[in-house]
Formats: sequence, structure tokens, C-alpha cells
Amino acid sequence: MDNANNNNFKAGSNLEKLLRKGEFVVTAELGPPRGASREMVEGKAKILKGFADAYNLTDCQTAMVRLSSIASGVMLLNMGMEPIIQMTCRDRNRIAMQSDILGAAALGIKNLLCLTGDHQCFGDHPEAKGVFDLDSIQLLNMSRQMRDESKFQSGGELKVEPRLFLGAAENPFADPFKFRAVRLAKKIAAGCDFIQTQIIYNMKKFEEWMGIVRDMGLHKKVSILAGITPIKSLGMAKYMKNNVPGLDVPDEIIQRLQDTKDKKAEGVNICLETVEQVKNIEGVSGVHIMAIEWEEVIPEIVERAGLLPRPTL
Repeated sequence: MDNANNNNFKAGSNLEKLLRKGEFVVTAELGPPRGASREMVEGKAKILKGFADAYNLTDCQTAMVRLSSIASGVMLLNMGMEPIIQMTCRDRNRIAMQSDILGAAALGIKNLLCLTGDHQCFGDHPEAKGVFDLDSIQLLNMSRQMRDESKFQSGGELKVEPRLFLGAAENPFADPFKFRAVRLAKKIAAGCDFIQTQIIYNMKKFEEWMGIVRDMGLHKKVSILAGITPIKSLGMAKYMKNNVPGLDVPDEIIQRLQDTKDKKAEGVNICLETVEQVKNIEGVSGVHIMAIEWEEVIPEIVERAGLLPRPTL
């Protein structure tokens, strides 16, 4: 991303400032609980505090009912941590989305990750009606318009605009591969400021995608954070390989886990190798660590990867 030294920040979040400064950033994911428990959110947050620059709060991930991402984000703010709230298009129409965007901004949240969302058939309420009034690109464009033009999606005047640093997800591995960078370009045109990628296990294919991204000049227009997930078990690796669309787990990863007794330790080793490799890829601005329901391993990964201490402004 262009590191021009000026104070024209879009939101002024810690994440935005560090990326503008050219730091290699770390973001980490925190999954809100399936219950009305502030203590569970705060417990996970205490584990993660100081080991990332901003923290994703998922929005009913895998279409399972969970504590609100916005409410969880406010809890992190109260702990002196910077949240990135996720918002999916699955559960809200454009009226509800804009209302929640205003509410989040008014509460002090400065980072928003725009997602289409997993289909409800994958969750615990498969009979629920999916909204999908907008998709993630349209949500980005609507959020950018609210921020930069002080207008609602309808064109109506917005009196106090939400100052938000806008993010999205991108999958370098999904088919058809040749259109993956084109889709990234559409998100950038819609207003995307940073990208968090799908989990990377196939480094060769990720490097190929990054080559196309650089050829199109997209790495100068958006900050790309490489998605990292430590594998806990052989079963997890096989499930991701065979059952998660768009996730590429090479056979050599499966073999490495089969050949070792300590699956978790090997999973962390694979994760650390991935971090080291993406550090050296032109156009990668940081890593996004998604330790799904395994938040306690993130401090070890960040420390062993040589990413401490985190920079301060």
C-alpha cells in the first residue's frame, strides 16, 4: 500500500496508522461465545492482548448464533484493545447494516470487515431465511459512500459520517483461479482499504496469486494480510482438505502430520514456516492469525515468529 506520509487518515485506527507507516502488522481472530458471557470474551481477550495490533470479532461465524460482534468489540475497546468488527450480508438488509455501521462507529469502533457470510444451511438454523440483500462488494461500496460522501445508500444525506477503515476477505485459491485477482480489484474499487486472505497452506499458489496482484498494481492500492491458521490435528487437516470449499491443503501437509506424534506442535511449526515465507513476499503487509477456538496458541506463534514486541505509535 502507498505509504505516503500524511495525516489524511480514513479512520485513524491503530491498524490504519501502522499500515500507513509500513509496519508488518499482526491481526488475530477472537470468536465470540455461544452465550451471553462477557467473561468468555474478556478471557480470550486477556490471552491475546499485546500479541496483535487489532483483533477480529467474528459475526456469527459458520452461520452459528453467537454473541454480537459489535458488543464484543466494545468489550475489547474497554480493555484498551482495538477491534475489527466483522459484518456479514447474510443476516441483515441494507437498512439494518447502515444502522449497525452507525452504531459501531458511534461506540468508537474504527475497523469494519465486510463479508458476504456463510450460507445459513451450514449453521445451527438451516431453516432461517438468508437476507443477502447486498454482497460484500456492495457492502464495501455502501460503507465507503457513508464515510466519504456522507450519504446513505439511498442517496439521502448523512449528518455525521462513520469514520471506518474498511476491510474484506479474499480467497486466492478458489476456482476459477484466473479471476481471483480481478475480484480483488473490484473490492478495491468499491472502497476496500485492507484484505485478510483465506488460510494459506499452498504457498506456491499464493505466490502465484500475489504475482498477478503485483502485475495489476493492486498491492499498491490495498494492504494485504496473509491468513494463517495452526492445525490442531490430522483430522482437522483432512476435514479442511476435503470439506471446506476454496481451501487448498496440499498432500505434503497431510503427510507431515501423519508422520509426527505431536500433531499440535507440527501444526504450529507449519504455521511458523508460513509466516516466515509470507514476510518475504512483496506486497504482503502482515498476517491475520485465525486460531479457531485455540486462541491460547497465538502468543506462542507471534513470539516464535519474531513479531514481538508489537509496534506502538
